[in-house]
Amino acid sequence: MNVMDFDAIVFREENTFISHCPELDVSSCGKTIDEARYNLKTAVRLFVEEAEKMGTLEDILQESGFKQNPDGKWQAPQLVATEIMQLGPSI
Repeated sequence: MNVMDFDAIVFREENTFISHCPELDVSSCGKTIDEARYNLKTAVRLFVEEAEKMGTLEDILQESGFKQNPDGKWQAPQLVATEIMQLGPSI
């Protein structure tokens, strides 16, 4: 597997930090932000290794919007914004 960039979104649920890679829909967690990030890297690595063994990695990455640059590095679609929005009675 060549180098691959991916987004990580980390949020808190009570006393646990949840880390999520939206492009691959892979998640993990930890007791600290750093632990959640580390565990997400491990989960993504395992996901990628298994997809590679099955011969489906390139298809998965392309369907998820990843692009491969001339150096062989896979880059995730650029996350341009995250924000908290509110849905009220009038929408």
